[in-house]
Amino acid sequence: MSRYMYLHMILLLFGITYNSNAATFEDLSGFKTVQDSVYIDVDPIDKREYTDLKDKYDSSEFIYERTAKNSGWWTRFKQWLSDVFRDLFNINSDAKAADITDVILKIFYIVIVLLVVFFIVKAVLNREGSWVFGKSSDKSIIPVTDVENNIFETNFVTLIKDAEHNNNYRLAIRYYYLWLLKTLSESEIIDYDVEKTNSDYYNEIKNESTKKEFSYTSYLYNYIWYGEFDIDNTRFNKAKTAFTHFLNSIKK
Repeated sequence: MSRYMYLHMILLLFGITYNSNAATFEDLSGFKTVQDSVYIDVDPIDKREYTDLKDKYDSSEFIYERTAKNSGWWTRFKQWLSDVFRDLFNINSDAKAADITDVILKIFYIVIVLLVVFFIVKAVLNREGSWVFGKSSDKSIIPVTDVENNIFETNFVTLIKDAEHNNNYRLAIRYYYLWLLKTLSESEIIDYDVEKTNSDYYNEIKNESTKKEFSYTSYLYNYIWYGEFDIDNTRFNKAKTAFTHFLNSIKK
């Protein structure tokens, strides 16, 4: 192959490469850089002024941080109590002191409820000597609190007759017992007091025979009055005989 042939091939290759690059540059020359436009607001700005903002937004509705100062009295009391327990028991955690306070308050609530129930029960028992809501509670039994407080002015003979006439034997035994206490007190064997118990009166009696009879009649009274059951005429007459015999022995 001659030198002319080599030269011709080189020129041919060079021409193809040049044309390709030229086409590429020509194609790229068709693209233009596009830049987004930015709108600039040149309108005048109205200046706004706000007055009394602090007073306007100073109510409790706009207080988002809850402190002891803006909390209710109960929250403040619990916080104070929690601080007391924390200082008293050297508790390092406020949360632990608050938990202890809640437990102590719950125990306090339970104690209050139990005390209220206790005094209600005590009042009911002192009023009628039995549960007014019990199934066997006798609604015809009249309160005897006034009789107990005025034992020396009460005519027990009349009250016992009325109770027997109405077949209210439990109440009749109650009156017999109070009549017995009245008689023992008038005979200076005991010193009557509405707050005293049967044991108190028993210990005041010096005579052994009197003590024995008082112990038996007290047993009958407790059995019949607090027994919460009805007694028939036969049982009532037996108890009535014991009370009548004891009363007559004191009056001699």
